[in-house]
Amino acid sequence: MKAYDVVIIGAGPSGIITGVTAKKQNPDKSFLMIKEDEQGLVPCGIPYVFHDLDDISQNKMGPAPFVKAGGEVLVDRVTDIDISNKTLCTEAGTEISFSKLVFATGSSPILPTFIKGYHLENVELIPKNYNYIASLKDKILSSTNVVVIGGGFIGAEVAEQIAKHDFKKVTLVEIQDHCLGQAFSPDFAILADENLRKIGINVLTGNTVEELIGNNGKVQSVKLKSGEIIEADLVISAIGYKPNTDLAKKAEMQLTKHGTIRVDKFMQTDEDDVYAVGDCSQTFGFITGRTDNIMLASTATAEARILGYNLCKIGILRSFSGTLSVFSTELNGHAFASAGAIEQTAEAARVDYVTGSFTDMDRHPGSLPGAKKIRVRIIVSPRNGEIIGGEIYGGKSVGEMINIIALAIQKYVTVYELVSFQVGTHPLLTTAPTKYALIKACEDAISKIDCREK
Repeated sequence: MKAYDVVIIGAGPSGIITGVTAKKQNPDKSFLMIKEDEQGLVPCGIPYVFHDLDDISQNKMGPAPFVKAGGEVLVDRVTDIDISNKTLCTEAGTEISFSKLVFATGSSPILPTFIKGYHLENVELIPKNYNYIASLKDKILSSTNVVVIGGGFIGAEVAEQIAKHDFKKVTLVEIQDHCLGQAFSPDFAILADENLRKIGINVLTGNTVEELIGNNGKVQSVKLKSGEIIEADLVISAIGYKPNTDLAKKAEMQLTKHGTIRVDKFMQTDEDDVYAVGDCSQTFGFITGRTDNIMLASTATAEARILGYNLCKIGILRSFSGTLSVFSTELNGHAFASAGAIEQTAEAARVDYVTGSFTDMDRHPGSLPGAKKIRVRIIVSPRNGEIIGGEIYGGKSVGEMINIIALAIQKYVTVYELVSFQVGTHPLLTTAPTKYALIKACEDAISKIDCREK
């Protein structure tokens, strides 16, 4: 039986970053990463395999940095773990002992078993599996009528990419009133619907799929609850992901109500020397402090860096301060981004708030080529002016501007501080220094706080 100081199960973003960070901090320790698939994918890049990337190999991701740092990799599947004796067994019959164990097992797409006909041929998912996605791309190219179920980020991005191909009829079915409705307030989310429709996608919001109708075992059409029938030779379900915790459950690890592995703010489980990180692990809402279930590569890697520095000895005297949902995407050339609390999540958590908004062009003057209108909204606590959330819509600069808001939230920056925020501006890159959109949104929020105080 081979022994290692640290064994990491999983080679997604959280597993790789944990391994690289921890190995660099502990070069004298032996590390093993166990992964099921020979080749991996960049999770967030999967939708772009279907059009923007010429080949799936352009979205490949693997543990090369971990190997370069001195770690070992085994391609196999862990079948059993004995936590008490610190041993595990793989499908190939390999037995391994460990001093410390990290679950980085990720997540898998939810199978729509509640939809009649979900088992039909050409009813597909979006797993993080190289060979599956390569096969799905071929099916997309040979299909004419494609129905995507689910208008979250993955569903919307996949639908947009497929719609870029000539002669494809794409329908997107979303149960909520708008696509991206869980990450944006309604007046922002409706812009996602509009941009998807502008590129020819048949967006059906406020709708549910009742049945998938087949012919000779293959899907032929989709029946909505309204009774409408939509022709489909390919259906892609993108209704969400569930944590991969069957192995942890089998090892009798403690799980949360969300099915994630219970951890503390250093990513340690209830068992000594056993950790969990990424999509399979428990998260805590930064604003609410409640148990949450946020599955983002950015969140996973932030957790992984904390775990990597503290795995063998405390290297950073600071725990993970909670999950701050920071989302961004681009649809039809327009960027959408949000961070922290939005209006409906603040209300659901009974958090008092005011909003500040500003709209302008993202270049100055706005007549410059490539200029786009930008909308900024920040969510602010009226008690002390702290920024607790934000939403932005516009051009590509939105992708980094939301990170400013995310940093402000994490550092408890107030609108009073941000109005004196010193920024660098340029006509080709930003809004004007005289009316920098984020600062103007803060001024709007301050005016509303002042009105409440009066």
